[in-house]
Amino acid sequence: MQVAIVTGATGGIGFGCATKLADAGIAILATGRNEAKLAELSAIIGNSDVVTVAADLTADDAPRRIVDAAVERWGRVDFLVNNAGVGNPKPLHETDDATLDYFLDVMLRAPFRLARQVLPHMQPGSAIINITSTFAVVGGLRGGAYSAAKGGLTALTTHIACQYGSQGIRCNAVAPGVIQTAMTEHRLADERFRRMNTEMTPHQRLGTVDDVASTVAFLCSPGGSFINGQTIVVDGGWSSTKYLSDA
Repeated sequence: MQVAIVTGATGGIGFGCATKLADAGIAILATGRNEAKLAELSAIIGNSDVVTVAADLTADDAPRRIVDAAVERWGRVDFLVNNAGVGNPKPLHETDDATLDYFLDVMLRAPFRLARQVLPHMQPGSAIINITSTFAVVGGLRGGAYSAAKGGLTALTTHIACQYGSQGIRCNAVAPGVIQTAMTEHRLADERFRRMNTEMTPHQRLGTVDDVASTVAFLCSPGGSFINGQTIVVDGGWSSTKYLSDA
């Protein structure tokens, strides 16, 4: 049985990735801060092939605790999905040092340390998937520390792909556009923000959690076994076109 560690699994994209991979028969080590949400996820998956670890990923002992729990339960780790993140960034001139440090800690330092911890337990055929953002692909108004962290995670992705690909360990990034989750709900309620994403996207709808989770699952499948060092953008064409709707 293959084993996947999914961070930020208590909501949104992480929750979707964990359930999608479980549906594919992959055992899940799910981690997040909210124990009640982790229990809900475990109940939804509904079998013995799920372990949850409540952890703050920025804590010094978090990577060891998480990886050790997976190895102790299954003796292996095949996939690491670095998904945990934070939102509501501000532009550079409005970002204080505390906010900068927090964004970098959660979305760059924590994935770096988790990948470092898990690599010794990965065999040929394993993969690391980093959830980045369209803000790591294009400039991103108001991106600030968020763009910096996600851009760093993109560079880390290509390094891992190059350094460990010859050992049979792949690494790719999945860069979602604005996906309908609790994190983006209040932003989408803002007319300007919603129009910027709907009327500049050459598609008939906004992205969903399943759009991203399905891409992650593909990268963990045999069909994705020759994809390495890539960023797959899941945004309906928003970042790669100059589309404007008739409106």
